Amino acid sequence: MGIKPQRIVLGSTGIATCQNAFGALPIQRADEDTAVKILHKAYDGGIRFFDTARNYSDSEEKLGKAFGKMRDKIFIATKTAAKKPEDFWAHLETSLRNLQTDYIDIYQFHNTDICYAPNDGTGMYECMLEAKKQGKIRHIGATCHKIGVAMECAESGLYETMQFPFSYLSSDKELALVQKCKENNMGFIAMKGLAGGLINNARAAYAFMSQFDNVLPIWGIQRESELDEWLSFMEDAPQLTEELQEFIQKEKTQLTGEFCRGCGYCMPCPAGIEINTCARMSLMLRRAPTANWLSPVNQEKMRKIEGCFNCGACKAKCPYELNTPELLKKNYADYKKVLAGEIDVK
Repeated sequence: MGIKPQRIVLGSTGIATCQNAFGALPIQRADEDTAVKILHKAYDGGIRFFDTARNYSDSEEKLGKAFGKMRDKIFIATKTAAKKPEDFWAHLETSLRNLQTDYIDIYQFHNTDICYAPNDGTGMYECMLEAKKQGKIRHIGATCHKIGVAMECAESGLYETMQFPFSYLSSDKELALVQKCKENNMGFIAMKGLAGGLINNARAAYAFMSQFDNVLPIWGIQRESELDEWLSFMEDAPQLTEELQEFIQKEKTQLTGEFCRGCGYCMPCPAGIEINTCARMSLMLRRAPTANWLSPVNQEKMRKIEGCFNCGACKAKCPYELNTPELLKKNYADYKKVLAGEIDVK
């Protein structure tokens, strides 16, 4: 008999769910019937927490289609990228309509670059309070990619949950954020548990999360085959064995330093470069070896790096403060060596 996932309580929200949740960003890329089938299968398999966002095209609509008639059986977290109160209310009403519900369990400021607070002049936090008073949202959260902003939110006492990138590749700063959230009874929702595709061992990724009794990972799921692996952990949750610990340490050693997480917040590029693919091509060639990376289509994508304007826009927008233009150049130089047969990545 396997070990079932531990139960996580998201801080002061009181929301209790198994440590295996559904990230609904990728289902925007599936057709509606497929998405609904996947969502129903996730529920049938025991998953009860689903995270989406107004910015994820039709992800909310698909969740609404799947769960509109069984709303009280699941928890839904969604997000607004609004910067002004009037947009906040428009986003909220749209999300409620899309999700076919009259309340949202956790409403989050999406990728916020400031810690909204009462009387800060923006009126944004006051919107959250009013929405909560009206019963349209139940808990106030924030999602961030900048560690400084995330820590400020965690220390403020104003937010009930924090969603932040977290995986076994995370640094001591991210580990400190998880601890700070625990100290302040703040729920921690871990996004990018597979580091934007760089982690290809789901058992190791899951086992790492199991160390933390206050962390709820949301796994991005697009295909039924992906879901099947996460559902298998509902009956046989991976444990952090000595073997997996050694594997994780080896991975961290290999990926030490600056690398693109593929979040896409640097996009669009004025030169038409698909930055979130091209800036991590070297790693993908080695960690997910496939002839497709060397296809004519991807060769054309990489050639666009030659037309970089050096405008610095991507660097300014990178939440991880990477030197993106330099990273693109390094990836392109490496890519050309692979194409020329000077480097064997098999």
